[in-house]
Amino acid sequence: MRNLILILGDQLDADSSAFDDFDSEQDAVWMAEVEEETSYVWSHKLRIAFFFSCMRHFRDYLRERDIEVHYQELTHRRSDDRGKDFQTVLRKDIYNLRPQKLIVTRPGHYRVLQNLEDQAEESGLEIEIRPDRHFYCDVDEFTEYADGRKSLLLETFYRQMRKKHDVLMTSSGDPEGDNWNFDEDNREVFGKQGPDNPTPPHRFRPDDLTQEVLELVEKRWSDHPGSLNNFTLPVTRPQALQMLRDFIDHSLPKFGTFEDAMWTDEAFLYHSRLSAILNVKLLNPRECVEKAVEAYHSGHAELNNVEGFVRQLIGWREFVRGIYWLKMPDYAEKNALSATRDLPKFFWDGQTDMNCVRHAMQHVLDHGYTHHIERLMVLGNLSLMYGADPYKFHEWHMAMYLDSVDWASLPNTLGMSQYGDGGIVGTKPYCSTGKYIKRMSNYCEGCRYRPEVAHGDEACPFTTFYWDFLTRSEKKLANNNRMALQLKNIDRKRDKGELGPIREHAKHLRESWAKQ
Repeated sequence: MRNLILILGDQLDADSSAFDDFDSEQDAVWMAEVEEETSYVWSHKLRIAFFFSCMRHFRDYLRERDIEVHYQELTHRRSDDRGKDFQTVLRKDIYNLRPQKLIVTRPGHYRVLQNLEDQAEESGLEIEIRPDRHFYCDVDEFTEYADGRKSLLLETFYRQMRKKHDVLMTSSGDPEGDNWNFDEDNREVFGKQGPDNPTPPHRFRPDDLTQEVLELVEKRWSDHPGSLNNFTLPVTRPQALQMLRDFIDHSLPKFGTFEDAMWTDEAFLYHSRLSAILNVKLLNPRECVEKAVEAYHSGHAELNNVEGFVRQLIGWREFVRGIYWLKMPDYAEKNALSATRDLPKFFWDGQTDMNCVRHAMQHVLDHGYTHHIERLMVLGNLSLMYGADPYKFHEWHMAMYLDSVDWASLPNTLGMSQYGDGGIVGTKPYCSTGKYIKRMSNYCEGCRYRPEVAHGDEACPFTTFYWDFLTRSEKKLANNNRMALQLKNIDRKRDKGELGPIREHAKHLRESWAKQ
């Protein structure tokens, strides 16, 4: 064998750089389901099933094209340790197959990259790490962009990407609509009437191959969190394209306007739910951007909705990946606010009397998904203000969300959500009282807590922890100009003699949650 092409679970792209110069008579593909990837974090059942089903369908796609695929498939038996980790499986297959060289597109996880390089060295083989063409911005390009900059701002990067790739730009070189960013138009709420019959994402019936995976997961990982009852996910390239068409046709016209809004029992609203299939590479971001821009030019969707979607893909998604590879491995160790607590138990089972958290966690348990505001301003906000260790929050996110891969999750969780990086990704901690949740949703209706109350039996834990967080973080955040107004309000609470009772109530909540 000349080359053994390593295809990982988040690299299911037939146009991947790993296949450049592929010769079916001399080369072969290697794929592996390994126990380590399901257990290094306590993975949601849906997440395991999604990855394995996508991988097996991609394996069969390659075999139908007469490509030799060596595939490690896990069985129902937990005692079967043949697939314990990548290195174990790869070591065995290198010995049996005797390739001259290993080829892999850059993995999405620093740990996996190191493991593959270590195994290649142990086996005395060259390993070629090829760039991932899936992304608009290569790792080296982002490194060059970041060189010499005192701070890395998304908006600056986003504008550069728009210009370079001529996305939503006029012939004169100006942004469409004479504005780069329409975020101010994308903060609408539903009002008392609620959302206007949002079309749910397309539901795909599990085929026989997916059913086999579901049975495997239910038997082998029966003690893992979540449910498999809602597995209607796209697992093939044609299904991924259908999911994109469905979003463009039905949800994009209202996506941006209501992207920050939340509503009871509505897990998806007008969001795309494309992130998981993008992150396993069944869908290309260029396809998504192209279809969205076409929808704008045809009059199907207004500019604020299209630009908001485009910004997530060509801006934020590329930006956090660049940060990840620029700052790793030290980035994972950052903990700017010295937070050390474990997450409360209800982050795993959803059993809490906080209405917003209970609904958000039910979305996670049922679908392995919540949209970005429930992630950032409900679950992330609470974890931050409670004082959870930012890396433990990242591990929880990796375990519970379908779209979690390390390059995307770590900067979003440890950085943006938990401010563990001290301002590399986000310029301020994203913290708020319960009043924000009341304004953006109907979650506070019927909840036993009152968002305007900061201490006592009726106090909203978000409001209690908000003031407690600002008080205990006051010195560390004193030089952050974006926090100046919020920190100044501490004096108002202090003058009224409220800080003592608030902090005592926060202590009581932490102690009671820790005992659950």
